[in-house]
Amino acid sequence: MTGHETIVAGAVRKAYSSTITVRASSWGGLFDCAYRWEGTHLLGMSGPSGLRAQLGTAVHASTAAFDLGRMPGAEAVSAMDTADIFVSTLREPDRDVDYSRDDLTIDQAERIGLALHSLYCHDISPQFTFLSVEQALTPLEIDCGGGQIVRLTGSMDRARVAKQADGIVIPDVKTGSAVIREGQAAIKGRSAQLGTYQLMYEHTEGVPTVGGQILALQTKGKPAAAVSPVFDAKRVMVGTEEAPGLIEIAASMFRSGLFPPNPQSTLCSERYCSRWSRCHFHE
Repeated sequence: MTGHETIVAGAVRKAYSSTITVRASSWGGLFDCAYRWEGTHLLGMSGPSGLRAQLGTAVHASTAAFDLGRMPGAEAVSAMDTADIFVSTLREPDRDVDYSRDDLTIDQAERIGLALHSLYCHDISPQFTFLSVEQALTPLEIDCGGGQIVRLTGSMDRARVAKQADGIVIPDVKTGSAVIREGQAAIKGRSAQLGTYQLMYEHTEGVPTVGGQILALQTKGKPAAAVSPVFDAKRVMVGTEEAPGLIEIAASMFRSGLFPPNPQSTLCSERYCSRWSRCHFHE
């Protein structure tokens, strides 16, 4: 390596604390494009969200309010009552929203969201006995060796805890244009976030979990809902004797300060990446 190359390499490497805090909801992004993840979560880069993202936020707010009303000792609320929360969250966002980014109007988004809210309240929620809704979790620090500690943190954004016949399950509400495939709730790529929730819930409450589930609400095309089977999500985080888990692999990135880019990511575009204008890896 030449001296010039050494200087360039040293210029782009960042020095981070030996303890890196990772929110549960961000794990998927870390392994989709670590370079984008570093920009957002370690360098503080951000940009406005689109209307479809705000639609998802509003659906999550209203369905969470409905489920909280089903908790033991809570005052029951109707699907109609909590629909008002959807409308107000959609139309009065608490963050910047770029309304030109997506192929729908605010009125169209409202019609889609109200249909999904009704589907959830009448068809999905009654299938579950919830123990908590979007519960705050105790941070969990994992010593990964070499002086590197990964600190898992965050509340169970958009997720619930439910009691099933086989044990405690973490159902997570997902909205989007591709959350249902061939009539089934898509679970591909969901294990990192749900696995982190499983680990943190077990740490917080001292009880085991048996897996996670996806509660899918399709926002593009005809509104639709689906529930996945229970699946073991935390295995991908902790690994096995034969293969490391995602926590161990992430710790290697944190120790080195090197976050690999992924120009082939489906989210590699100016629309989705706050680091796009300063990234030289994309075409």
